Amino acid sequence: MMHQRGKSLFFSFLVLSTLVSWSSAQAVTKSRSHSHSTRTHHVTRHITHHVRHTRRTRHRRVIQCVAFVQQSTSFKIHGNARDWWNRAKGLYARGNLPEEGAVLSFRGTRHMPLGHVAVVRSIINSRTIYIDQSHWGTNGISRNVRVVDVSANNDWSAVRVALRSNGNRLGSIYPTHGFIYARPEKAPSVVKHSTLIAANENFSNETASLPDSNTSVFETDAPNRGLR
Repeated sequence: MMHQRGKSLFFSFLVLSTLVSWSSAQAVTKSRSHSHSTRTHHVTRHITHHVRHTRRTRHRRVIQCVAFVQQSTSFKIHGNARDWWNRAKGLYARGNLPEEGAVLSFRGTRHMPLGHVAVVRSIINSRTIYIDQSHWGTNGISRNVRVVDVSANNDWSAVRVALRSNGNRLGSIYPTHGFIYARPEKAPSVVKHSTLIAANENFSNETASLPDSNTSVFETDAPNRGLR
C-alpha cells in the first residue's frame, strides 16, 4: 500500500515538474519574441525617421529662382518669375542691354509656364554674359553660367543658356522680356550700347529670329517643371 502511494506521489511530482518546465519554456519563448518584436519596431521607426528627415532636408535644399534673386539682390519684387517684368514697371528701370547686377527676365513657355529670373554676373560683350541662377535643370544654385544672345537685332529677346552637363555647349532658344535694372525707372543707364559694340568688334555668333512661342524649340532642354 505504501509502495503504491510512493509511486503515485512520484508520478504526480514528475507531471508537475514537466508542466513547470513547459511553462518556463513558453515564458522564455514569449519573452524572446517580444524582445525581437520590440527591436524590430525600434529599427523600423529609426529607418522611417531617417527617410523622412532626408526628404525634408532635400526639400529645404530646393531654392526657387525668385527666392534666390531676392536673397542675392536688393530687388523688392514678388510673384512668379513670369510676372517680374510687368511688376517692375514704375519701380525699376527696364531695357534690352545687359548690366551687372541686373535681372534677366525669361518669359513663360509651355514647358516652363512660371518663367525664370537670373542675376547678371558679368558682361563679356554685346552677345555674351554670365549669370547666377537657381532651379534651372537642378535643385541647386548655378553660378557663372554662360548666356548668349541669338536675337537678330541683338536686343536679348532670344537667348541660349549653357548646358549644365557641358558648359561649352548651348541649349535651346528661350524668349526673354529683357533686363530689370537695380535703379529707379527714370535713372540713366550705366552701360552704353556703343561700349558693348566696341567690345564686340571681332566677335561673331550665330543669330536667329525669335521663333513662335508655340514651337517646341523652347522645350528641348528646359527644366521639366514650372520654375518660380
